[in-house]
Amino acid sequence: MSSHPRPALAVIGGSGFYDFFDNEATTIEVETPYGAPSAGIAVGEVEGRPVAFLPRHGKNHEFAPHTLPYRANLWALRSLGVRRIFAPCAVGSLRADWGPGTVAVPDQLVDRTSGRPQTYFEGGGIHVSFADPYCEELRAAAIKAESDALHMMHAGTMVVVEGPRFSTRAESRWFAAQGWDLVNMTGHPEAVLARELEMCYAAVALVTDLDAGLEEGEGVHAVDVFAEFKRNLAPFKELIRRAVAGVDGTDTCDRCRVHAGVSLPFELP
Repeated sequence: MSSHPRPALAVIGGSGFYDFFDNEATTIEVETPYGAPSAGIAVGEVEGRPVAFLPRHGKNHEFAPHTLPYRANLWALRSLGVRRIFAPCAVGSLRADWGPGTVAVPDQLVDRTSGRPQTYFEGGGIHVSFADPYCEELRAAAIKAESDALHMMHAGTMVVVEGPRFSTRAESRWFAAQGWDLVNMTGHPEAVLARELEMCYAAVALVTDLDAGLEEGEGVHAVDVFAEFKRNLAPFKELIRRAVAGVDGTDTCDRCRVHAGVSLPFELP
């Protein structure tokens, strides 16, 4: 790694988003106290700046949402120098007016997962601020990157479910009745682990389907989700590249520094 610049920016690609760079990239294998990440981390360039890319589910989608090595993924990125992360992901829509092909930059998150390791701090009274789960500076860069190719919503609440199954109609209707906008399986604990490591983090969500409670028919099917994501992948990748290129600064913003004045049980990587 010494012969390559340390990437301060990273992209974690979701379902169907398994590569990022058009130019040459170097793959780095990283071991962490939490095991290996989902895949080797590719380091390439976007507009002349070094950027890391990690396929969240592995290069061949080896990991289901509930089996992902979330702690290893975030720790590995931080150890390479990453301080800011864009996290593109596939989501279902809980709103009839946010149809497939819509891109949303959520500003809130609701956790409905269970059993996932979701912290690096097993003791010591460490409690991180998480009222606003996404970095406002990265959200602004993503919103500014929008184009006519994809309809974009500038806010929204994303509820994260355990998976790997899709929601029942009753669950979907309940989520929508709470005023939540999107449903996803991987946004938690990824976002809170990034916050614990003092890394800026923003989800950028591509709607692939209307969730089961919003329409009649047979419900959501994985094959249709992947097909819709693939259909929009090229403009979605371009949006993420523009967002990366538009980030002003490469260090953690002040709002995402949550350990000031706190004695941590270990040093951050």
